[in-house]
Amino acid sequence: ARALSESGAQVVCLAGYMKLLGPRTLAAYDGRILNIHPGLLPRHGGQGFYGMAVHEAVLAAGDGESGPTVHLVDEIYDHGRVLAQSRVPVLSDDTPDLLAARVLEQEHLLYVDTLRRIATGEIGLSGL
Repeated sequence: ARALSESGAQVVCLAGYMKLLGPRTLAAYDGRILNIHPGLLPRHGGQGFYGMAVHEAVLAAGDGESGPTVHLVDEIYDHGRVLAQSRVPVLSDDTPDLLAARVLEQEHLLYVDTLRRIATGEIGLSGL
């Protein structure tokens, strides 16, 4: 929290961060910490659902679609408010690797677009 504050950060953008943040950081940046998840939250989210485990779970469940989610970070894994999602079809011959590659492509596009929407005020964050 101190390093972020000293840097002048207004928004914290995580990319697949897999640890819970401490209460001081969460309080200092409440509603202004973003992360991206490789699945459609709230489905296939939470502790243990990261990386290939998400894509394996999507395929095992027989889901027809997947895709990344940009969400606010709180004290629970993959729990904060969903800001944006992008949908990716699950194809009949998908493997976890093939699905992961298509989702990752959309992650890059979605995160940049979400940040643009925050910067223009289309998506509001508390404290900005």
